[in-house]
Amino acid sequence: MFGCLVAGRLVQTDAQQVAEDKFVFNLPDYESINHVVVFMLGTVPFPERMGGSVYFSYPDQSGMPVWTLLGFITNEKPSAIFKISGLKSGEGSQHPFGTMNIPQTPSVAQIGISVELLEQMAQQTPVANAAVSTIDSFTQFTQKMLDNFYNFATSFAVSQAQMTPNPSEVFIPSNVVLKWYENFQRRMAQNPFFWKT
Repeated sequence: MFGCLVAGRLVQTDAQQVAEDKFVFNLPDYESINHVVVFMLGTVPFPERMGGSVYFSYPDQSGMPVWTLLGFITNEKPSAIFKISGLKSGEGSQHPFGTMNIPQTPSVAQIGISVELLEQMAQQTPVANAAVSTIDSFTQFTQKMLDNFYNFATSFAVSQAQMTPNPSEVFIPSNVVLKWYENFQRRMAQNPFFWKT
């Protein structure tokens, strides 16, 4: 019913069914994993009004599993990419795997899928930093560069009363920089490659 993929590894389709509505994938050597893809195989859909809550579990220092809600998959959204590299420390969240005796070894993490009602899933909040950015790195860099330039330029802003006349310097009104900044952002949002034309 489900598959799990880690970059550089074979696809896993051998989820261990630990309850009627709970499935677990083992992720050996989890310390080297940055992202994981969880998907439906397409052979068995979720029952109507059902979906899957996707959890990540890693052993804490005492060897106890720490479960964190990553997100969801449904018949309408049958796959998802999750960033787990930043989740390997900290606290877990409420999860449906707590009462089960699922064996876990120190260097093995787990992906758990709990089949639940869509209404119940809508009440849950996944951990924020598990979502993978949908913005490509070029757009992300450009946005950061724009923000940095604008913040840098406006840090030198002075009022007209504070200005000391200097015939060798050219002053640009800050509203002009702001207008350029807003126009550039708008054009980047419409077409990240507008600058090539």
